[in-house]
Amino acid sequence: METLIEHSLQAFGLLVGGDAELWHIVAISFRVSGTALALAIFPALLIAFVLAYSHFPGRRLLISIFSTLMSVPAVVVGLTLYLVLSRAGPLGDLRLLFTQSAMVMGQIALAFPLLVAMCHASLQASDRRAWETARMLGASQARAFCTVLFEVRFGLMAAVLAAFGRIIAEVGASMMLGGNILNYTRNIPTAIALETSKGAFAQGIALGMVLLLLAFTLNILLQYFQGRGHIAP
Repeated sequence: METLIEHSLQAFGLLVGGDAELWHIVAISFRVSGTALALAIFPALLIAFVLAYSHFPGRRLLISIFSTLMSVPAVVVGLTLYLVLSRAGPLGDLRLLFTQSAMVMGQIALAFPLLVAMCHASLQASDRRAWETARMLGASQARAFCTVLFEVRFGLMAAVLAAFGRIIAEVGASMMLGGNILNYTRNIPTAIALETSKGAFAQGIALGMVLLLLAFTLNILLQYFQGRGHIAP
């Protein structure tokens, strides 16, 4: 118990003391996950909208596929992309393995099905009259699309927060695709795994505190947006 308290105090000291290596790891995590999320949001929204507002053969199958992909373990995604990006893989000539770009690709693959499934659920539950009314009033398809998104904005924000929470805390894909290179691809989860394996518990606990604070913040925001989304008009 005393050891835990001692390590926790050291971890707190690293956080408030502005330890350069620790905060650089945090910055890499937010940069990679933020980039992945930004690249995944718009195409996920388009697919979710098409699945919710269109009827075509195979639509239900696609919905089932995206729902299934949400539960694919991060290490499986990492292994698949590792084989694709390795020298013997089809994209090996691009030399993306063990780079931040490879980590972004892995996190996009993890966030995309979650974004599609959650955005589809929000759009499916929305009032279709918003789209029909906007089109009847002469709005372009793009403007009507934005109108629908505004109507379900709280559900969409919840989807974005949930996706960000998943990818910033995953370790399997980041370890396999990034290689855990110091000051380049070492993010919060991979650093925690490395430091604790070396017995450097203070830095591991400090990074864990960052993830815990982030998880708490995301859950508070998620509860807020979900609550706002259920307020009757």
